[in-house]
Amino acid sequence: MNSFFQMAFRLCLHAVCLPSSENAPKEKPKAAPKPRLGPTDEAQMAAAAALARLDQKPKPHPPSSQESIKCQVKKELMAEAAASEKDLLADHKGSDSIVEEEPEMLSVSGVYFTCPLTGATVRKDKREAHIKEAILLHASKDPVAAAIMEIHTFNRDREKVRLGVETIAKYLDNIHLHPEEEKYRKIKLQNKVFQERINCLEGTHEFLQAVGFERETLPIPGQDATEDYYVLKEEALEELEEHKEKLLSSEPLRAQLDRQLRVFRPSTQAARFELPNDFFNLTAEELKREQRLRTEAVEKASMLRTKAMREKEEQREKRKYNYTLLRVRLPDGYILQGTFYAREPLPMLFKFVREALQNDWLPFELLAPGGHKLTQENLAFNECGMVPSALLTFAWDAAVMADIKASGGEEMGSTLKPELLDAVQILS
Repeated sequence: MNSFFQMAFRLCLHAVCLPSSENAPKEKPKAAPKPRLGPTDEAQMAAAAALARLDQKPKPHPPSSQESIKCQVKKELMAEAAASEKDLLADHKGSDSIVEEEPEMLSVSGVYFTCPLTGATVRKDKREAHIKEAILLHASKDPVAAAIMEIHTFNRDREKVRLGVETIAKYLDNIHLHPEEEKYRKIKLQNKVFQERINCLEGTHEFLQAVGFERETLPIPGQDATEDYYVLKEEALEELEEHKEKLLSSEPLRAQLDRQLRVFRPSTQAARFELPNDFFNLTAEELKREQRLRTEAVEKASMLRTKAMREKEEQREKRKYNYTLLRVRLPDGYILQGTFYAREPLPMLFKFVREALQNDWLPFELLAPGGHKLTQENLAFNECGMVPSALLTFAWDAAVMADIKASGGEEMGSTLKPELLDAVQILS
């Protein structure tokens, strides 16, 4: 503002005090310089008017305290949002690395099944698709057997399967008992029973065609119309009874649980288990919900509950697990590990251990985590509290070992078969 004032004042002074070029004499002798006069009243008035015009221009107002606060809050929120986004990206990258490292941290990588047709071992979530593909491929080798497997395996409703199989068997029985009567060798596709019991099942059409039926369109007697039939070929009569028996006696084709037998060196980490979600009968979201419910356990514990209430809650806890990972610590310190169904009976564990022993004829005992001896009763693992994992202790029968020692027998060497010890691993 001061510089503008000074410039305006000089301009006014120049306009008032200096002579124009037209009035100036052409030649003027030099004279002593006169002292500069001060601004006239007119110049001062012009300067004052210029200053007034400047004061009339709008000036920026300093922000009020409320506006300053809003501005500062906005800046902080933007900075916080940027920081949160940065942390989220970092967490996402970190979670990816955790997922990649997770299999190394787990006691077992998952639950696996073996296909009885192909012998391939696949993970739990792949077994159904693999079984279906294996059956369809088997049709090129044995179409009748493949069709029977389709009927029993692909259809979930067991009651519908039973009714459909029995109806087909009735058709085949009639043909077998009355081979000379042509009417029994024909099955009308529009028949209500056929539509309700047979047509609705997967694999039934494949079975009928595999055993010798051919689809034909035949005229309706006395009408100008046709109907679709399955008609049995003459040469197919001989094996019809055999096909019927296989159809009635077959069961669904199921992948078999792979024990994933492992042998570990002696380790202090034997009682430490890290299990994947495959072992639980819950989704990831349900598992999170269960974790939240556990926080309410303290309140529940303080309540007086009846025996029936406690038993009901215990049964609910047992149903959470589909599988269990069991380890058996042997006398020489080695650890035998296998995967089991949570509802399998105890004798399956004894069988699993015996098949791994070098001296499989000697009697032995298994001690539960609490130290009590397990009996080979048909109790399930979840009924014995051995889910989703447990560490048991192996011991040779004391009386038998005493007799061996008294008779001068040699000391027991390695407990496990040599081929298992060749593949021994380190338990991390």
